[in-house]
Amino acid sequence: MDASGQGGLLDVALDPDFSTSGLVFLTFSEPGSGGTAGTAVARGQLVGNALQNVSVIFRQSPKISGNGHYGSRLAFRGDKTLFVTLGERQQDDPANPTTANAQNLTKHLGKVVRINRDGSVPTGNPSFAGVSGALPEIWSYGHRNPQGAAIHPTTGELWQSEHGPQGGDEINISRAGSNYGWPLRSYGCPYGAAVNGNDNSACRVGGGTHAPTYVEPLTLATWTPFSVAPSGLAFYTGTMFPEWQGNLFMGALAGMALWRLKLNGNTVESQEPLFASLNERIRDVRQGPDGALYLLTDGGSARIVRVAR
Repeated sequence: MDASGQGGLLDVALDPDFSTSGLVFLTFSEPGSGGTAGTAVARGQLVGNALQNVSVIFRQSPKISGNGHYGSRLAFRGDKTLFVTLGERQQDDPANPTTANAQNLTKHLGKVVRINRDGSVPTGNPSFAGVSGALPEIWSYGHRNPQGAAIHPTTGELWQSEHGPQGGDEINISRAGSNYGWPLRSYGCPYGAAVNGNDNSACRVGGGTHAPTYVEPLTLATWTPFSVAPSGLAFYTGTMFPEWQGNLFMGALAGMALWRLKLNGNTVESQEPLFASLNERIRDVRQGPDGALYLLTDGGSARIVRVAR
């Protein structure tokens, strides 16, 4: 494992049949030759307190130099196939769009992929007809650094959050064959661009607006003019907080808060930051079996915070 920079252990998910299979899935930054690295997915069987028979079932291709933008989150679909979010490895520059890895369907960089639990390609993935060499694992593309993923409890669709550059963080519904625009469109600005107060409209990448060529992020689910650095996502379905049922929660690193998004179907009606008084980077959020929310912080404190009543 390459634990430098943004690398290391990235996510952990239990097999949908964990009670009988004991399988655990991990994403991590895997070193390659010549100082390169890439996101990889491994699985192993939990026996007692040890993982046994661990094997890598997926490797992001190509491995490249650098230690940023690995992604990466795991989310099991209702059919027990596995979504993996993959960053573009900090390689895409809006000033040089012809080299955009996130737009290149022959690479895994800046993509969401869908695989079976053994790493094989499931039926139902988009074919990208007419694109020579398109990788069959790819589900959606044009992503920058997606560090949050959650399955909608009603629709079964994948929702994912991703970092913009200077502003332009966004939440998307990842749909088969869809292109979300990076690095050709973003509501954020290139690093170093001047922002006029709270107005960054003059420097937005590609003018900001994604449609009609690319898929727009969800309305009221973008952050400008500065980034909050979105991380883990969780839909709340518990009974401890009935007033939160159906809400989407998002951790934030730079924003140092837990964001609550009130939904009406696939529409975000409002957003608000919670627990900013913790003054901690919130890396992940999960709902526990007791209906409480559990927040994972990183940085100086690095703790698990239980939100309950």
